[in-house]
Amino acid sequence: MDLKKYKVDSFNLDHTKVTAPYVRMAARKQGEKGDVVTKFDIRICQPNKEFMPTGALHTMEHIIAEYLRDEIPGVIDFSPMGCRTGFYLTVWGDVNEEYIAAHLKPVFQKVIDWNGDIPAANEIQCGNYRDMDLNGAKEFSKKWVEGICKKGWSAFPDER
Repeated sequence: MDLKKYKVDSFNLDHTKVTAPYVRMAARKQGEKGDVVTKFDIRICQPNKEFMPTGALHTMEHIIAEYLRDEIPGVIDFSPMGCRTGFYLTVWGDVNEEYIAAHLKPVFQKVIDWNGDIPAANEIQCGNYRDMDLNGAKEFSKKWVEGICKKGWSAFPDER
């Protein structure tokens, strides 16, 4: 089947060929003054086979977004994917997948070990604070950590 090429990187990714969980460099951009911005696909669920319920995804986003900056300098954004199979991480600098995977492990472990209040989960700081699921967030974080430890960080394990 001939598929149309799109401007959006993820629309051009063959989702049938990747093996989740993984970290994949989705884009690397260099600005006019030499600044580099790198975007990563942090996939937790196998595309078109499973997805995260919104409460688990939302809870992960709150905890990870807050503590990610302790592990990775230059974080610009950490955002859930619309398909609910993972997140996008955008950072300043030219870093690779292995670096990101290694520095994400302690952040995902923090979600697994979390027992406190979810950061900013209140009506003043969040637009949908009632849609949280800490147990689900722990489950999907554990899935990512165990998968990365077992198979490695790559979306395409045969190409490592």
